[in-house]
Amino acid sequence: MLSRFFRDRRAGVAPLLALSLIPIMGAVAASIDYSRASAVHSAMQSGLDAAGLMMSKNAQTLSQAQLDQEATDYFKAVFNHPEASNVAVTTTLTQPSQGSYQLALTGTATVNTVFAQVLGYSQVNLSASTQIVWGIKKLNLALVLDNTGSMAQNGKMDALKAAAHNLLSTLQAAAKTPGDVQVSIVPFALDVNVNTSNVGANWIDWADWETKNGTCSSTRYHSKSSCESNGKVWTPASHSTWNGCVMDRDQNNDAQNTAPVAGSTSTMFPANQATACPAAMMPLTYDWTALNSKIDAMTPTGNTNITIGLALGWQTLTSTAPFNAPAAATDLDKVIILLTDGENTQNRWTTSSTSIDSRTTLACNNIKADNIRIYTVRVIDGNASLLQSCATKPSMYYDVSQADQLAGVFSAIAQNLANLRIVE
Repeated sequence: MLSRFFRDRRAGVAPLLALSLIPIMGAVAASIDYSRASAVHSAMQSGLDAAGLMMSKNAQTLSQAQLDQEATDYFKAVFNHPEASNVAVTTTLTQPSQGSYQLALTGTATVNTVFAQVLGYSQVNLSASTQIVWGIKKLNLALVLDNTGSMAQNGKMDALKAAAHNLLSTLQAAAKTPGDVQVSIVPFALDVNVNTSNVGANWIDWADWETKNGTCSSTRYHSKSSCESNGKVWTPASHSTWNGCVMDRDQNNDAQNTAPVAGSTSTMFPANQATACPAAMMPLTYDWTALNSKIDAMTPTGNTNITIGLALGWQTLTSTAPFNAPAAATDLDKVIILLTDGENTQNRWTTSSTSIDSRTTLACNNIKADNIRIYTVRVIDGNASLLQSCATKPSMYYDVSQADQLAGVFSAIAQNLANLRIVE
């Protein structure tokens, strides 16, 4: 019998099965605990992403202790996993460059095992992190800047130029690729100078200009009406003598961004030989050298007509004639910064501030309805209530009591021209 036992080649299944039960049960136990830990980790990641996005708008104004506390509070509000213990959240805020910030959040926790303890593992340590960056992605910005005579007082024009240069530097540094950030500059007074290079443009209406600029066949008469009423011949001046200024369009196009149509005088911009014609405007561009040169070229002159500045600024952001801006896109912000130091004093029709204010208010409302954000800056003087109501929201209105405060205001606006995104 002993001999037969040693010669028997048949397997003994039961002993082998018994021996294999321990690793099988351990693997099953580990997979169950791993699944629990994995679910907690996924929830941690989502909670950190949500907390980072919630915090990012105000993160740069908080101390480190406040950052850590807010991160913990936001995280725990959305993270509901009682099986996780020793939960902790830490934050790091950095500023890689002017105009951009990066907020990093790291979360840690432990999950006690239930079955894997038989293998000697009492807990699973978890860690997750996220990074939120905010900075300028794609932006079309119109700088609508008061260039009236009063800007020569109290160092306002010099301060404006310095602040605008700093703003341009911030925007240039924040652009990820050339063209992501484009800026237009619209100096305004009574009129806006659209540049004499547009003398042949079909959106300029010359009718009024030709009645005021020309010569009579008799030197006794100096206007078209008096010349022709006395049987003389009025010869309009050459358009090449135009200084580039245009005045308000017919109402209500004066407060709209209606595309001008050749032959439709109500939509065209009337040429005007303004005595006080400001520096020529510049449509959207990312030629930073040219933009800075345009800022340097600004000179205070003339009376205040905020409406026409807003109207031409809006046109530079509009994807139709005359300036054909880029079409709206989901990742493109369109913004106007309006700066002025005085009340409306004159437009095409009147010198009544109240009447002109109503046109400005209409323009502001129409611009905001077109999903364009408006920042307004009042420098020492001006109609505060008009500018407050024109801004997209109260925090986007700035009241500057001294010219040297403009640098801080423009810097603050640059930081606010931001978009949030999670680093992938």
